[in-house]
Amino acid sequence: MTAGPGPRNEPAFPIGEGGLVRLRLDVSYDGTDFSGWARQPGRRTVQGLIEDALAKQPPGESVPGSVVVAGRTDAGVHATGQVVHVDVVPSCAAGRLPVDEHGIPDLVRMRHRWNRYLPGDVRVLSARVAPPGFDARFSAVRRHYRYRVSDAPWGVDPLLRRDTLGWGRSLSLEALNDASRTLLGLRDFAAFCKQREGSTTVRELQRFTWRRLDTHLVEAEVSADAFCHSMVRSLVGALLMVGDGRRPLDWPASLLRGRVRDSAVAPPHALTLVAVDYPPDEDLAIRATQTRAVRDPL
Repeated sequence: MTAGPGPRNEPAFPIGEGGLVRLRLDVSYDGTDFSGWARQPGRRTVQGLIEDALAKQPPGESVPGSVVVAGRTDAGVHATGQVVHVDVVPSCAAGRLPVDEHGIPDLVRMRHRWNRYLPGDVRVLSARVAPPGFDARFSAVRRHYRYRVSDAPWGVDPLLRRDTLGWGRSLSLEALNDASRTLLGLRDFAAFCKQREGSTTVRELQRFTWRRLDTHLVEAEVSADAFCHSMVRSLVGALLMVGDGRRPLDWPASLLRGRVRDSAVAPPHALTLVAVDYPPDEDLAIRATQTRAVRDPL
C-alpha cells in the first residue's frame, strides 16, 4: 500500500480502477506534550507522529502525504474521538500482511503495528476503508468537545491535573446554563474566535450545557457544526466569569453582539475533542460539497 499523490481533500478514485483508496482512522491522544495537531518543523505534533507511523508500515511503502483531520486541536488540547483520513494506492506487494478484496493489507494488524511504533500518548483506535464520498473534515456535520473544571477551593485532584482546570471559585450551575443558552444558534462568533484572514466566524452552536460530575467537578459539553480558532476556550472562559459571579448573565451575549474579542480565554489542557458526527454514507459527498461553500457573514 503506497500513499496516493495529489490533494488530500479530494475524493478517492473508484476502487479497482487504478486510483486511490481512502482510509478512515479514529485517533485518541493526550495533548499535554504536543505542540498541537498540525505538523510544524522541529516540533512534536500529533500529525507528525501519525504520518511517521504510516510511513513505516508495512515494509517497502513510500512515505505518505498529509493526513486530513476532522478538527485541528491546539497545543495542550486532548482528543478521545478524533477522525482522520488518508488516501493510499492499493498494492498486492504489501510485505507479509494478507490483503483484502481491495488490495488493502489487514488493517487490524496494521493498526497494531502503528500503535507499536507510536508513543503512549497517541493511539490509533480503529482503521477501515472509508465509504465513498467520505472526507474527515468536510463531511462532518458536528464536533463535540468537553471542558472540565474543578471549583474546589484547594484546586484540582492531582490525578486529574492534566485534563482539568482548577478555578478556585465556586461556580453556579444555574448561571452557567442560563448564560450559555443565550449563545445557541447560527451566529457570528467573531467575539469568541481568533480570526484568520479569509475565514468566516459564522458557526451554528448547537449545544452548550454544564453539569456537575461530583461535588467539585464541573463539565461543559459544547457542540457545533464547526468551531473557529480558540472558539471553545473563549466561550468557556467567558462563561466561567459568569458562573463565579464576576460578570452578569447577559455579558456573553453582549460580547457576541459587539463582535469584539475579549481576553477571557480558558487554558487548553482541560479541553478534549470527544466525537465527530457524520451523515449517512449516501449523504457524505453532498455534505462535503456544502461545507466547502464559505458561509456568508450574518
